[in-house]
Amino acid sequence: MENDQSFEAYLISKKIDSSKFKLEEKSLYDALQSDFDQMNANSFTQQKLFLINPLRRKYLLDTAAAPSVAKPKTVFKPKIQK
Repeated sequence: MENDQSFEAYLISKKIDSSKFKLEEKSLYDALQSDFDQMNANSFTQQKLFLINPLRRKYLLDTAAAPSVAKPKTVFKPKIQK
């Protein structure tokens, strides 16, 4: 199963600085990226939650420097009564 987003975009959404993480722990980064490419993002989060949280604390993304991820807009659909 292929993901809609890249691994770096996923790390940004989890508030993890991907560049620092990649520089300091290249082998773990590559292993997680390989797993991420093979499964759905939600499944990846569920399986790797105990790895993601310590990584977030160690490589916390600076919110001022982080690019904002665009959220899809909700469209109002009126109900038509007959």
